[in-house]
Amino acid sequence: MMNKWQQFERVFNHFDENGDGKISPSELQQCVRKMGGELSVADAEAAVEFSDLDGDGSLGLEDFVKLVEGGEEEEKVKDLKEAFKMYEMEESGCITPKSLKRMLSRLGESKTIDECRIMISWFDLNGDGVLNFDEFKVMML
Repeated sequence: MMNKWQQFERVFNHFDENGDGKISPSELQQCVRKMGGELSVADAEAAVEFSDLDGDGSLGLEDFVKLVEGGEEEEKVKDLKEAFKMYEMEESGCITPKSLKRMLSRLGESKTIDECRIMISWFDLNGDGVLNFDEFKVMML
């Protein structure tokens, strides 16, 4: 079974049409097109520029991994934001002991307000008694 790095390498080599060990913006654009997607020249250039660690205008294997995993990271943050909204109180931007108690009871966990305060205090980095999104993210990761 291939590990994650070998899988990235295999996909990278598929994208690297001329075999020079680099993916140019046009190669990136071609591969996205082959997969049924659309990527403008400007977007391909921007994606390469964003992930190009050595500044040579193309993606090496490490750059490519950064580009792919960066997309995964955005997806994780999006999922966390959706989860956060389930716990927060009336779109206040924070999770209170009361809103945590309410959500946990929906999930079948019976906790007192004091127990919820203690749970929040473990990740309440600024000491305000509630969890903002950044604190929630730390707790979930």
